[in-house]
Amino acid sequence: MKLSTPIFQLKRRAKLMVRNNAIPLHEALDQIACEEGFAAWSLLSAHVAAGSLSKDLFSRIVNGDMLLLAGRPGQGKTALAFELLRAAAEAGRQSILFTLEMTEQQVRKRTGQHAGAQREIEIVTSDEICADYMIRYLSPAKPGTFAVIDYLQLLDQQRHKPDLSQQVTVLAEFAKKTGVIFAFILQIDRSFDPQIKRFPDMRDIRLPNLLDLGLFTKACFLHNGEAQLHNVN
Repeated sequence: MKLSTPIFQLKRRAKLMVRNNAIPLHEALDQIACEEGFAAWSLLSAHVAAGSLSKDLFSRIVNGDMLLLAGRPGQGKTALAFELLRAAAEAGRQSILFTLEMTEQQVRKRTGQHAGAQREIEIVTSDEICADYMIRYLSPAKPGTFAVIDYLQLLDQQRHKPDLSQQVTVLAEFAKKTGVIFAFILQIDRSFDPQIKRFPDMRDIRLPNLLDLGLFTKACFLHNGEAQLHNVN
C-alpha cells in the first residue's frame, strides 16, 4: 500500500492538526493513518519500516532458504512478510501467502491488493493448511518461488495434522529439493526484555511443541523498527 505522501510530511500534518484542533498527537497520527488506509499509526509506521527492510533482506535470500520472521506483536513481522511477497511478485516470481490467521479480505486490505491485480500475490486461507497441503499446492512451483506461512505456531493446532517438527522437516526437505523459499512468521516469548538485549534471538522463540530450529537457514528478528538477520547454521 503506497502512502499519498512521504511519512515526514504526514507527521507535519499531524502536528498541524494538534495545533489547530487541540487534540493529542497520538490521536492526530491515528486519524492520518486511517486516511492512508491503516487502522492505526503504529501499523503505518511498521509498513514504512518494512518497506526499507525488505529490500536488503530480499537481496540476501537464496533459493531453498527456510526463513524465520520473528518478533513480538506490533513489531512489523507481518508487514515485512507482505513486503517480501510483493518484492518477489515484482521480480516475476510466484508469490504465495498461506495464512491460518487472516481472511483473504483482511490480507487484501493490508496489502492494498485487489483481485486480478498484475503481479498478484496468491492468498491461500484454507483451514487444511499444513506441510502436505502446501507441498501439493507448490508441486509445479519453480525455483525461487516465495511462500510465506502465517504463522508457524498454528501449523499443528488441529489434531489430525502431523506435529510441528514433522511438518517443518518435510518442508525443509522440499525447499532443498525444489528451490522454493519458505518464510515463517512466528511469535517471540513475552519474557523477552529489550532492556537486557536489543533484539530477541533463537532462545526467545515461543514454541508449543519441540522443534529443531536447525532446520531453518536464516532468522530475522524485529524490534522497535529495526531488524537483525543472521544465518542459523
